[in-house]
Amino acid sequence: MWGSMEERITAPASLSGSQSVDRALGLLSLVSYFGDQGGSLSEIVEQSGLNKPTTRRLLLALIRSGLVEQDVQTRRYYLGQEAYVLGTLATRRYGLLQIARDSLSILSAKTQDTSFLSIQRETYTVCLHREEGTYPIRTHALQAGYRHPLGVGGGSLAILATMPDDEIDIILAANETVLLADYPNLSPRQIREDVATAREQGFALNPGRILANSWGIGLAIHFPDGRAAGALSIAAIDSRMQPERQLELAELMRIEAKKIEARLAHLQPLSDRPKRPVTPAMKSRRPERMKV
Repeated sequence: MWGSMEERITAPASLSGSQSVDRALGLLSLVSYFGDQGGSLSEIVEQSGLNKPTTRRLLLALIRSGLVEQDVQTRRYYLGQEAYVLGTLATRRYGLLQIARDSLSILSAKTQDTSFLSIQRETYTVCLHREEGTYPIRTHALQAGYRHPLGVGGGSLAILATMPDDEIDIILAANETVLLADYPNLSPRQIREDVATAREQGFALNPGRILANSWGIGLAIHFPDGRAAGALSIAAIDSRMQPERQLELAELMRIEAKKIEARLAHLQPLSDRPKRPVTPAMKSRRPERMKV
């Protein structure tokens, strides 16, 4: 399994050519983390652990391939057109977002609040899509491309709660440093308590632990074999997340999750994908620190 971003880029390789490929692909992944904001050269250098000339050389190679683009005015780096093409082709095999789009539209239309689709990426979750609601007061804690450690946020917590306790312990240990530094209201102990509550009530709740007035509620989506494929979540201001409405929102998500799971059952490549286990080696890895 991939380690932290620094490990991905600086891990030793038996051949210099393969090492360059590893580093370039690590930079490509890093650029993706910046999402629509794009990443500056200095930010990418800082996060990658590479020196500036090497980073620039690899970024130029990615630009030539079309996988990365640089804005001529801001000089920031973004995923390129070729990355979009590859991603579009991959959706035929790993098309959770494509499958879930209708459900996200339904959730936002019925609730007037913003809905999200998130997936696990190692010890983090990444937001794949944000579907805006029509309620005039909205929360902006999560955007497409943003990532949080597993357990941070309604959808992320919903995914974590589906995992065995030993895997949760490994994930929280791997993320402990970033949790303590960047999420003061979400210690590993607090996340464990939130996991227990989520399992008990059947949905995950973020009662403003990231931003005080921004609440979120999440529900996991499962592959036919029971693994979490991702999570649906809904975010709203605290006055729209009172206990009675939490139950209403959870039921709406449950209906849409079942629709998505039924579609997933017909996608054999998705359901047959081997699980990448979380290993004890993750305990010694430095967690990724990039904030988006």
